[in-house]
Amino acid sequence: MTAPEFRTPDGTPVPAVSADEMREIDRIAVEDLGLGLLQMMENAGRDLAGRVLERDPDSVTVLAGNGGNGGGGLACGRHLENRGVSVTVVLDRPADALDGAAATQYRILDEAGVRVADADASLADDETDVVVDALVGYGLTGAPRGRARDLIERCGNVDTTLVSLDVPSGLDATTGDRPGPVVEPDETVTLALPKSGLSEVECELTLADIAIPRTVYDRAGIEYDIPFERSYCVPLTPASNS
Repeated sequence: MTAPEFRTPDGTPVPAVSADEMREIDRIAVEDLGLGLLQMMENAGRDLAGRVLERDPDSVTVLAGNGGNGGGGLACGRHLENRGVSVTVVLDRPADALDGAAATQYRILDEAGVRVADADASLADDETDVVVDALVGYGLTGAPRGRARDLIERCGNVDTTLVSLDVPSGLDATTGDRPGPVVEPDETVTLALPKSGLSEVECELTLADIAIPRTVYDRAGIEYDIPFERSYCVPLTPASNS
């Protein structure tokens, strides 16, 4: 059993998981139950957009990479655009280098006319109200490289609000180690279960529901009393601070 490391406001314990444990949860959800990556990305993007909307922005810049994290960020951008927010997407690679579900999310955004800026686009405070960090998720191995590293470093030079998806880009999701530059967000919206490395991050932490059924956690051997009874998101604090 994974030891509880976080709690909800009413004191409900929530176990933290390693990157490998989360990878197994995702595998069971997709391979055994038939949940699609696009479904989970869509839920992640919706929940993330909801948290961003709480900050009442007029403009948002989404920094997106490949894979599930980038795809969730791209879905978030579409949800925000649909609600009247001016959205700019900055990719950490050429659009034609995206693959899988992230490439699908990008094509939808492109057809919807959402502006995609060059990776050298400015993140100046007077140009955007919120920056969404969806560059690198729990699959990080080693220090960030290339455009992703450059964008993470540039996040350190802005005073605008930063919201990270799942884990701050550059952070080791399991250990909290920092092998290179790391985004320092105002809030992290983590998905399904908090990652154990988040105990090393000082920011507002929100747990988001991506509709993984309870049986997935049972099959993964994780005891988890899912806390999403009346909301898609709940705040979390480290158990040691509760």
